[in-house]
Amino acid sequence: MTDIASAPKNSAPENSALEGSTLNGSTLKGSVAEGYEQVAETLEAELAADAGYAFQLTAYRGSELVVDVHAGEGMAGDSLMIPFSVSKNSIAFSIALLVDRGLLDLDAPVAEYWPEFAAEGKQHVLVRELLSHQAGLPEALPALSDEEFADDRSGAARLAAQLPWWRPGAAFGYHGLTIGVLASELVRRVTGLGLQAFFDAEIRAPRSLDFYLGLPEAEESRVLELQPMIAPTSGSPADIPFTRRPGQIGRQVFASIARTRSEQEAIAHARWQRSVGSPAAYSTVSARGIAGLFAEGVVGLTGPALISPHTLQLMAQPQVVGRDLVIGIDRSYGVVFQKPTDNLAFGGFRAFGHDGAGGALGFHDPQTGISFGYTVRRTPPPGGADARAITAAKQLQKIALAS
Repeated sequence: MTDIASAPKNSAPENSALEGSTLNGSTLKGSVAEGYEQVAETLEAELAADAGYAFQLTAYRGSELVVDVHAGEGMAGDSLMIPFSVSKNSIAFSIALLVDRGLLDLDAPVAEYWPEFAAEGKQHVLVRELLSHQAGLPEALPALSDEEFADDRSGAARLAAQLPWWRPGAAFGYHGLTIGVLASELVRRVTGLGLQAFFDAEIRAPRSLDFYLGLPEAEESRVLELQPMIAPTSGSPADIPFTRRPGQIGRQVFASIARTRSEQEAIAHARWQRSVGSPAAYSTVSARGIAGLFAEGVVGLTGPALISPHTLQLMAQPQVVGRDLVIGIDRSYGVVFQKPTDNLAFGGFRAFGHDGAGGALGFHDPQTGISFGYTVRRTPPPGGADARAITAAKQLQKIALAS
């Protein structure tokens, strides 16, 4: 069992080395800081209850690394996986950086930056509305192809020309994949770079984060393929990777996602996803990369905080609250970021982040100073944030508030 300070790849910065309990004689590998042992004990119990449990969990409190653990078949501390919608945190921090620099105004019409977007009555849609799932563009008709996601400029052109599925601002519905296409084109109109290139140049590479939008071939050896969701025991459907049975709009949106693939097809498709690196769903990360993105963004680890506190507050303000038209359950969104709700209780009311269909989770909670990253290789139904990650997040909150 190794202390995080000696981890060979993407370990914590020297000034954040974890000085705590090395987990000797444990099925859980890594370290926890003094006072955080309860998190490790709970994860040990989860491992005893599920022999197939394979995960990573990393947490900072401020700039201090307090938990960095992993366990399970094939899992290393620096293993890389696709976290699905946890990827959207890359969109949020990229947009926040542009807002911070005065290059993007959340209250400006999208068409001010992207004139073609004004087609079909969208001329008044604000940037904040576009990026909080209010624009009525959760998919194109017909659906965007893999090629249009790989070359997101063509997908963006189709969405810009489309009549919204509802009057923008009248409701909200999860733009699960299209928010990546739309945000990338907006960033391109402002900076000349697509979102992937902007995020890599301005955020990932300068801070050496394991949060890739388009995985370099040299890093493929660290990839751990995800395993199919554990079969439900209640007989409830698990044929879509979201938390409840969606309504009519949701069935239309997810029809192209929920196709069944053979094992070989699934592996090939995952490689394609990693190569495309869509910021909506197909980043490739470790838990260290997820937690590191939040910690670098909010407090700074290897340099000053990436984003000012005021801009983060603007991004984290709830924009919409209530029933999501696409996924059919209660949700709350800031600008890109998810906000905690009763059915996604990852932090206090000021917390912000995003979960993923396969169980991953990333967030920061200003009340406690916790920056949290979690990946899991195989999640229980019904999808969305793994309940075990939520339990760990609540324990971290309790420890932080008590100390």
